Amino acid sequence: MVQLLENPLRVGLQQERTPEPLILVIFGASGDLTARKLVPAIYHLKQRRRLPPEISIVGVARREWSHDYFREQMREGIEKFSDGIGAEALWDDFAKGLYYCAADIDDINGYKKLDALLTEIDKERGTRGNRVFYLAVAPKFFPEAISKLGEAGMIKDPNKTRLVIEKPFGRDLSSSQELNQVVQRACDERQVYRIDHYLGKETVQNLLVLRFANAIFEPLWNRQFIDHIQITVAETVGVEDRAGYYESAGALRDMLQNHLMQLFCLTAMEPPNVMDADSLRNEKVKVIQATHLSDRDLNLSCVRAQYGAGFMRGIAAPGYRQEPNVNPLSTVPTYVAMKFFVDNWRWQGVPFYLRTGKRMPKKVSEIAIQFRNVPLTLFQSAAKQVSPNVLVLRIQPNEGIALKFEAKMPGTELRSRSVEMDFGYGKAFGVEGSDAYDRLLLDCMLGDQTLFTRGDEVEAAWKVVTPALSVWDSPSDPNLIPQYGAGTWGPIESDLLINRDGRQWRRP
Repeated sequence: MVQLLENPLRVGLQQERTPEPLILVIFGASGDLTARKLVPAIYHLKQRRRLPPEISIVGVARREWSHDYFREQMREGIEKFSDGIGAEALWDDFAKGLYYCAADIDDINGYKKLDALLTEIDKERGTRGNRVFYLAVAPKFFPEAISKLGEAGMIKDPNKTRLVIEKPFGRDLSSSQELNQVVQRACDERQVYRIDHYLGKETVQNLLVLRFANAIFEPLWNRQFIDHIQITVAETVGVEDRAGYYESAGALRDMLQNHLMQLFCLTAMEPPNVMDADSLRNEKVKVIQATHLSDRDLNLSCVRAQYGAGFMRGIAAPGYRQEPNVNPLSTVPTYVAMKFFVDNWRWQGVPFYLRTGKRMPKKVSEIAIQFRNVPLTLFQSAAKQVSPNVLVLRIQPNEGIALKFEAKMPGTELRSRSVEMDFGYGKAFGVEGSDAYDRLLLDCMLGDQTLFTRGDEVEAAWKVVTPALSVWDSPSDPNLIPQYGAGTWGPIESDLLINRDGRQWRRP
């Protein structure tokens, strides 16, 4: 895999390197993300010998935990959410580098206390002042945390300190611009790692290799050969215990503006001149700046809906408004479908259909590139059976690539049938891909920003969806929000969005 990506397509996957000794400081250390994803990812990297022995983690939260209690909580997380501890000697060595600091995110004295602890760890562990600050807190705390880190002088050195910010980065264009201004006052853009875990998935990165390392695909990747592109991210789960967050976000903010837009960018962008962080991100910004909703009439370019009561695998499931802590008159969408156009030479006139929703029949993330019909059907007896070629990139589950094309059926009659060539990651390489957080945390420690989002890219993405947000955020009659049954593929309005163009949604 490394050989495929070395030159010119290294995509941040250089020969295996080890970061310098450093301290990873996690704000929000008592939260679910830390125990479920972040610390297990670091431990997995240590198991694979990808980290220096001096690596240290400091958890920061309001709870009055001791170092030992924090270590116990992190061990439980590793045992529950990853492959387990493994060798006790390895865990013992790892645990020595786990520390905890109780502090309020808005209290400057807490940052001074944290800074003193980091200085002690530098001396004790030899971490040389290298620090990564990870904001695993609710988005409303981002500005305060960043400002206080700047005020305390803890992120002033661009060569030794980095800042990781979880999505969502703002909740609209104005708030993302304000947050970018906070970041710019506190530190330099080259220190900032806006993380979207979708970009850490192997199959998302493989999209770049598929496009730019294969002569058979890139010449066809344009309006002359492609009819349309569908990007689908479907979840089977409902709102679960996230009602407090979801009621202020919804499917557009939670999924489409970030995850789906990232998949869209990598699908539609032009080849960068060189495969480094700025060149890649420049091309992503260019394609977003050329993107707009297909029609000024929102009813023709986007659809929102909520899941209603239905059945998931034969089990009754409540509607969104019946979920705990959800407003019974909520107008927050759990399903969004949008139709984009890109005004550039490559994509003029080619529609991009993006959709995401909860309580769908299958958990699936995929990009489907449907090619144009053949200009003339020579085989008249087979004409009714000929289907367009489709290239499908499966992001999850069953990561891989499938190509559908026509072939003659055996027999004396000339009849065709669609068949598939299918590539599966696990089967082809004999190993499972690493977790997205493994990859992204390691890249951050190495100082590689390739798979992280830049500030102007975030703002450009918000601009694309602003027309829908400005209308949907306005008070509206709950009875006017389309409903779809749990366990179905969305509302009839979504089908009409694509059917008007003589096309239809795939059923993954």
